[in-house]
Amino acid sequence: MSNANQQALEPARYENAQAIIIAGIGGRFSQSTTDGIPALWQRFEPYIGRVPGQVQEHTYGVCCNADGKGNFDYIAGVQVANVEVLPADFQHVELTPQRYAVFEHHGSVDTLKATFQSIWNDWLPTSGERVAQAPEFERYGKDFKPFDSRSVMEIWLPLERR
Repeated sequence: MSNANQQALEPARYENAQAIIIAGIGGRFSQSTTDGIPALWQRFEPYIGRVPGQVQEHTYGVCCNADGKGNFDYIAGVQVANVEVLPADFQHVELTPQRYAVFEHHGSVDTLKATFQSIWNDWLPTSGERVAQAPEFERYGKDFKPFDSRSVMEIWLPLERR
């Protein structure tokens, strides 16, 4: 990622997360096609709060199944208790127990790319941490407004265990 448009980060907090299942609408993307992710969220929005077996009110954007060439699956979804009764067009991923560095993003999703660039280009090289081969995800609270400059969401970066 280039260093253009990076923004200052607050210090990361570290979390040891338990296994959860995220289910929703997914698609395959590359760094050059991430502009399609908002349309995925628009397709998923009518399901929020209505997904069978939904747990809690957070929504998640999960990046998984990266191929090392810049391609990855992205699922806009929610946590569910099981996958047996999901709509036919839903995808799901199980997030296994994992250690994460958690970053807060303040502001609109329009500036989210700059936060990711700061994590990867500034924080990671100086952190002494290594990214694990595991899904990375965004977690949004129920009151998150995508284009509100006062909104806050979290980015959970998987780390190798020490």
